[in-house]
Amino acid sequence: MSLCAECFNNGDHTGHDFNMFRSQAGGACDCGDSNVMRESGFCRRHRLRTGENIPLIPRDLLLMSEMVLPRFILCIIQYLRDGYVEPDTSTERDLQKVLQQLEPQISFLEELTKMGGAMRTVLTKILTNQQAFKELSMGQEENLYAKKNYDKYLSALKNSGLVSVEEKGQSAAADVGVGAEGGAGAMEDQDGGQSVGQRKRVKLSSSTKDPCIIESLKHKCFLEELLFWTIKYEFPQKMVTFLLNMLPDQDYKITFTKTFVQHYAFIMKTLMKSHESDTMSNRIVHISVQLFSNEELARHVTEECQLLDIMVTVLLYMMESCLIKSELQDEENNRHVVVNCSEALLKNNTYWPLVSDFINILSHQSVAKKFLEDHSLLMLWMSFVSFFQGMNLNKRELNEHVEFESQTYYAAFAAELEACAQPMWGLLTHCKVKVSLTHRINGTCNTLKLWFDTPAPNQVTFHLPLHRYYAMFLSKAVKCQGLDLDSLLPDQEMLMKIMVHPLQIQACLSEIHSNMWVRNGLQIKGQAMTYVQSHFCNSMIDPDIYLLQVCASRLDPDYFISSVFERFKVVDLLTMASQHQNAVLDSEQERPMLEGALTFLVILTSLRIHLGMTDDEILRAEMVSQLCMNDRTHSALLDLIPENPNPKSGIVPGSCSFEDMLSAVADFKAPVFEPGGSMQQGMYTPKAEVWEKEFDPIMVVLRTVYRRDVQSAMDRYAAFLKQFGIHTGNPWPPYKERTPLHPCYKGLIRLLHCKTLHIVIFTLLYKIWMDHQNMSEHVLCMVLYLIELGLDNQIQDNKEDEEPCIEEHCHDSWFPGTNLLSNLHHVINFVRVRVPETAPEVKREAPPSTSTEASSYGQNLREAQVFSLVAERRRKFQEIINRSTTEATQAVRPKSSSTRWVPPGTPPQLVTEILEIRESMLSLLIKLHQKMSSKQNSLSASWLEDIESNRLAHGDGITAIERILTKAAARSCQIKRSIQDICGKVCPPVPPKKNSPTDKKAMDKEERRQRARERQQKLLAEFASRQKSFMETAMDVESPDTEAAMDLGASEVMESEILYDCVICGQSGPSTEDRPTGLVVLLQASSVLGHRCKSTEPKNLPTSDEEHVYPADTCGAANDVRLTLMQQFFKDSSCLQSVSIGWDGGVYVQTCGHTLHIDCHKSYMESLRNDQVLQGFSVDKGEFTCPLCRQFANSVLPCRPGRGTEAGTWHTPTNKKTSVLVKEVEELQEKPGLFPTESNLSKEMELVIKDIKNTTQKKYMDYGRNPGSPDNDFLFMYSVARTNLELELVHRGGNLCSGGASAAAKRSCLNQLFHVLAMHMRLYSIDSAYNPWTKLTQIVQIKEAEPEVPMLFRDVPSLLIIFVLTMPQPLRKEHFTCVVKMLYNLQFTQALAALSTKFSSEERQAWSTSGALKKSAANSDKSFEALLSHVISELSKDKSVYKVNSEEATMVSSSVWSPQSIEFSLQQFCLPFLRLSCLLQHHLYGDNLTGCLEEEEFASLAVCLGLLPSAPQPANTVQSASCLEWPVNTFDLVTQWGAEVKGLSQIHADESLTLLVHDPQWAAPRLLQLPDNYNIIFQYYHRKACSACKKVPKDPALCLVCGAFVCLKGVCCKQQGICECVLHSQHCGAATGIFLLINASVIIIIRGHRFCLWGSVYLDAHGEEDRDLRRGKPLYLCEERYRVLEQQWVSHTFDHINKRWGPHYNGL
Repeated sequence: MSLCAECFNNGDHTGHDFNMFRSQAGGACDCGDSNVMRESGFCRRHRLRTGENIPLIPRDLLLMSEMVLPRFILCIIQYLRDGYVEPDTSTERDLQKVLQQLEPQISFLEELTKMGGAMRTVLTKILTNQQAFKELSMGQEENLYAKKNYDKYLSALKNSGLVSVEEKGQSAAADVGVGAEGGAGAMEDQDGGQSVGQRKRVKLSSSTKDPCIIESLKHKCFLEELLFWTIKYEFPQKMVTFLLNMLPDQDYKITFTKTFVQHYAFIMKTLMKSHESDTMSNRIVHISVQLFSNEELARHVTEECQLLDIMVTVLLYMMESCLIKSELQDEENNRHVVVNCSEALLKNNTYWPLVSDFINILSHQSVAKKFLEDHSLLMLWMSFVSFFQGMNLNKRELNEHVEFESQTYYAAFAAELEACAQPMWGLLTHCKVKVSLTHRINGTCNTLKLWFDTPAPNQVTFHLPLHRYYAMFLSKAVKCQGLDLDSLLPDQEMLMKIMVHPLQIQACLSEIHSNMWVRNGLQIKGQAMTYVQSHFCNSMIDPDIYLLQVCASRLDPDYFISSVFERFKVVDLLTMASQHQNAVLDSEQERPMLEGALTFLVILTSLRIHLGMTDDEILRAEMVSQLCMNDRTHSALLDLIPENPNPKSGIVPGSCSFEDMLSAVADFKAPVFEPGGSMQQGMYTPKAEVWEKEFDPIMVVLRTVYRRDVQSAMDRYAAFLKQFGIHTGNPWPPYKERTPLHPCYKGLIRLLHCKTLHIVIFTLLYKIWMDHQNMSEHVLCMVLYLIELGLDNQIQDNKEDEEPCIEEHCHDSWFPGTNLLSNLHHVINFVRVRVPETAPEVKREAPPSTSTEASSYGQNLREAQVFSLVAERRRKFQEIINRSTTEATQAVRPKSSSTRWVPPGTPPQLVTEILEIRESMLSLLIKLHQKMSSKQNSLSASWLEDIESNRLAHGDGITAIERILTKAAARSCQIKRSIQDICGKVCPPVPPKKNSPTDKKAMDKEERRQRARERQQKLLAEFASRQKSFMETAMDVESPDTEAAMDLGASEVMESEILYDCVICGQSGPSTEDRPTGLVVLLQASSVLGHRCKSTEPKNLPTSDEEHVYPADTCGAANDVRLTLMQQFFKDSSCLQSVSIGWDGGVYVQTCGHTLHIDCHKSYMESLRNDQVLQGFSVDKGEFTCPLCRQFANSVLPCRPGRGTEAGTWHTPTNKKTSVLVKEVEELQEKPGLFPTESNLSKEMELVIKDIKNTTQKKYMDYGRNPGSPDNDFLFMYSVARTNLELELVHRGGNLCSGGASAAAKRSCLNQLFHVLAMHMRLYSIDSAYNPWTKLTQIVQIKEAEPEVPMLFRDVPSLLIIFVLTMPQPLRKEHFTCVVKMLYNLQFTQALAALSTKFSSEERQAWSTSGALKKSAANSDKSFEALLSHVISELSKDKSVYKVNSEEATMVSSSVWSPQSIEFSLQQFCLPFLRLSCLLQHHLYGDNLTGCLEEEEFASLAVCLGLLPSAPQPANTVQSASCLEWPVNTFDLVTQWGAEVKGLSQIHADESLTLLVHDPQWAAPRLLQLPDNYNIIFQYYHRKACSACKKVPKDPALCLVCGAFVCLKGVCCKQQGICECVLHSQHCGAATGIFLLINASVIIIIRGHRFCLWGSVYLDAHGEEDRDLRRGKPLYLCEERYRVLEQQWVSHTFDHINKRWGPHYNGL
């Protein structure tokens, strides 16, 4: 069921599980259709009852349409007939052309369908009216065109391989004869032209029920012919939409469905010919899913039109086109055919629309029931399935590696899953109710009988759909319908045959993992993985194993076990002898194959998926096994758990839902963000009790695609045991109790209680104890598992089991009976073995006993060569059953197989030897226990009493043996006695392998390991010490400025130069003029400061047409307005010194703190240039990564040569008066700039200046009237310093309260940057006539030239930076303090002026008078009242300033200004200036920043800057005015500044006010606030038209900084070859852009010429991203991730944290 977004949002779906998807090709909304959904789910619009009291439409209204439309539709049809040319002569283009010309007509029809029910009724009448069609379609006699046109239609029908029914009648007689000749199953080889590769296609004479289905078509109305042409033209989108739009009309729906079914065969034929089968398939399914999802309709069509027959026949016909002979066994004698997987039909999944329709109709119970009851239909379907039986056969390559690895296996697996398994599951879901399954099962069985070949030894096919059908129907019959298994199963002979293929697959899986198929290439591994992969396992490996379990439970267990070992090719290995010859395996493959065989037996005997587990238990086991391998995301888990028997969508009554089960077994780990920048998703991890009680390694082995997952599960299990202190060593897989078997399958237990298995177990225990080669811990583990399974699953009635034992006594004198318990303590004395002459056993003397004894034992030792006897028995079995297939088992084994390297000379002959053993399984277990715990008598005689059983659940092999012994002892007293006996006889040390070389090897191995361990320790220690010393030096280099700051106290240190370490050549030394050292820096243009606003709350992202983001209130915009205003009225050069630029597009410099010689850097860059490795950066643009920390960088900032002798006098304060210092500062400024001598250092400094200029765009540098002028350059340079100071403040949180060095300070390199800028700025001297310093400190006459910017309008921090940079370096600290003091006076006066404009006129009057009284007081120049009144009186002289907002002010200011509030706002106004000054002082002089509370920040900074004497009165009482220090008469100076403003006659009052009130405070930069639910963004923006090109973009994106809506990769909005996102990033963020991609929910970052995918800030309820919205789950904003994104933007660290960058070539 699918709804459109509108209906979905208008309905109530709370608590429902849903997926949102974008329909690529339209579709139909099901809202309002009560056949599909309950009425409670309808949306508001559809809930209104239609159909009652709807007024009838007047007949006259519709008359016109009834007259015109038939002719209009005929016109379209005639056009389609005319335009159609047979595909072999035409090209695709011709058809497209016809359709393009028809576009307006079809669109008109589509519009009509949208007019509502009445119009649709008219259309339905016309489309289905047979009379009108007859009259119009054939054309009247006189209309020649129409006649010709009709002939074209008939010829099109003919060429499609269809005949109209009339002709069919004439040729029917001839047809009958043909049908009789071709008997079913006859084969003809078609002409060589059709051969595919070397294999010939096989043509079956069609055995379909009714050839009419495939071959005849007759059109009786417009609708039918319209559909015919729609198919011919391969389903054009517009036609499909029109046909679908008509569906709400019920009459139309029924007629159209019948028409569609009638054309079904024709659709199939067109589809097979089509070149665009993918597109066509999608469109076919769009139609059919609407028709067949409705059960009522599907049943109706099934009954009336034989829909099922048609579908099966069409599928059969389709597959018949690509059959080849099956090569299973050998090509000559094989009667079977099989589909050829390399044909396009299978490779491109061309069949899927038809199969998907079939699955769709089988989902309706009534239809499925009809299908199951129709025997002939079933047989037809079975013959279809048998085409897939044995497809894609693999033959093992023994000599050469295959030249070409075919990838046909994808097609084969997809075909089996879609065409065979899916319909099977569809049918099985309906078998829960009573449907007679018996004939269904017998039908499958009969088909299986027809299809039967034993596989040749080196062949495997993974595709046995018939076996799997059989297995699944058996399972369902027993599980859901309680049928008796025996009544359904065939005879033993058939079971033996059935068993062969699934068993071959299991053995081959093991062979593939043992690298025996390595010459077949990677694809064979791919097949083995796909076979067990989660989407396939329940349709492939599970039924196979179930089938084997059924066979095992019904066949003789000895026969079955020996078959297993024979198929796994390890029979030769199972001998007591220490050496043997294996004719089929190399020795390195023996161990993995033996492990494989044992693991398979364990899985076979312990898996209960189809043998009695409930669906809930299965779901739980699946979930636990997946979670144990790895923590999983919710979606991964949904994907990994097989769909059947538990469908994940929809709740099956009586079953536990997926979510409930998940919360029962797992804990949720919320998504975290790692500091390295990689983002974790929300994960589920198993609960502790699940590890403890439910971890099932067998299920894990069955479900792992990669072998490493088994190891991963074991590692996690070990970690859990360690964490909870249960077991610290290396644990063994835990043994898990199984659910009880369903009574039908009790026979399976006999496998565990058969002599053959016991002999194998005994032999393996002995071999492990004797350390024979190719044994492993895993083998022992599986052997113990089998013993334990046998102990836990006892056979109830022992009586009948005893009988066969007597008659077969001659064979199996190893053990008296079949019961494991009794066989455990049975002692075996002698064994006869066949060994090579060279084996150590041969050289021994005869057994140390009298010959009579030996001979009497000899009587009993005829069974010695165990497995040869078993093979004998198998042969007898085979002969009795099947005389013809003996050659397979009697294949004589060659002495040495051709694949093995044979040493020179002949292989040693086999000799029969008798070994003395005298052990039972019990004694071997106890000896192994001793061996593993490497203690003699590790088990005391009384240990059984002391043991606590709960301790034994988890642990290693020792624990496992103890657990088995306790279980056995608990079940039988005799065993308990035997154990005590064996433990009582303290065993003598057993060195049974004196002359075996393995012993020595083991010794050497241990010794070598020990040595390796010591070497490793040594290396690690050395490495640690190196690392330590490296860290120490790295810490030194971390940031030179802070280090200097620490050392400045002692003057003798100052005399010495700073030493830098070069991270390339490793030398340490000072930076000199000739060989300068530089800091690795990253220069980037930044507009972060420009995006600051006044409000601390971020702006909201607009999600409706009413909302907007206005950029006018940002810092960048405000500063632009200010500069433009100034340039209107004042001299340009003066304007350019009165403000800073760089709010937008300023250059930010950051470093990783590492230094290198500049010449080393050049050679490093050279080597990078020659390096061919693909780098994420562009070396030609000067980009590189720091050689030490790999941080991204693009320039090197030269360090000034060490601080020489003058540095000591830098700091020492001389107690000069302010006036003297003011004079000195003025003289320093007059000093002409010295051009530095030409040296390497100065060259490098110039190069860096060039780099800095190239970092940002031209438009961010040229603000002057004449671009490129020195004034402009001057402005840009000091603004770089300003940008970096401001950004560091932002990174420190906007204030200096935290003091100390922050993370941002580490990245800052202001000290070096200042020196480079200062050197450059000294080249410009400020004309002394215009020097702002004079106006700041003296009373001067105003010259009436082009006016300069008044002092009250100037930006104070900018003046500070200009003064510092233009004075000779290094600057004495007292001069710096003097500059700050003078500028503070100006800043304070500006604060007063700005404040006074906020008063109402009455308040202004009051403050003016109260302040005037204080003027005469002694310290009037340090009281804000006196100054405020003076400023008010000065500014009042110019009427304009206060006029502007006198009206508004009266309304706004209801609050009265108290002295406290005035003091607070003055401090706030001056704080930004103090912060910047303090930061600058910190970087220039290394003064420490002291932390303080926010309330005390003003006082703390004033003390730090020397504006206040240290240790002031309580900080909260500090008056901002007390920091003032005036060089000349206060009031005169203020008057002079006021006069400058008054003199501006031509400037508007409001503009003058804008310039006067310049509030320096800005909030921290923020990204836009996003809505919590992603759907809000998606619904608004994914249909929104782009403002530039007015089209709806294919890939819409949103800028998260300013909210702009842009086309990603849109050619429509390209300008000069640059796409819109890149353009916008340059305009909005100076080449840094953060965009949210609407259709993918991910964020991309554009930085300069590179871009990267950042990730998503929207996660679903389970903490997962949904990239590309593939899963369509509701997404919610993850605040933590969004904060991280914002923080990376503000701190400019995108380049460092995100690693996967690529060039975008301006194409985003």
